[in-house]
Amino acid sequence: MEIRLDDLSGQQVQDLLAAHLVGMQENSPPESVYALDLSGLRTPDMSVWTAWDQGQLLGVGALKHLSDGQGEIKSMRTDPSHLRKGAGLAILDHIISEARKRGYLRLSLETGSGSEFEAALGLYRKRGFTNGERFGDYEPTEFNQFLHLGLIG
Repeated sequence: MEIRLDDLSGQQVQDLLAAHLVGMQENSPPESVYALDLSGLRTPDMSVWTAWDQGQLLGVGALKHLSDGQGEIKSMRTDPSHLRKGAGLAILDHIISEARKRGYLRLSLETGSGSEFEAALGLYRKRGFTNGERFGDYEPTEFNQFLHLGLIG
């Protein structure tokens, strides 16, 4: 498996991100959809990585720079035909490593609740993320939740 910094120009990547956005819209209340489209991922504060194996896209994930001490995970998605093969964990580990290289003290994310989100929540908790307070411009609801990982040490 190879993790690459991605410019989002490839059709496979665009299709997976479009499916991610549709999935978030289908499984979240309208006021709680914070998934980004391509224009939202093509900003200077965003870095996007993709996982590949023999020319096949396995998954995608992004890191948004929030401040000198904090980053946010965005747009984590594994291609449905490659679930349970370690792509999500590999991308998450890469993002955590990059956040440490950047000197972030904390890595955060916003996600939803319910069965559609359980696999992702399990992945984050496996790496030490815990629920905590809201951050950034997110509005807390009964649906969304905020996870954080301290990166000191």
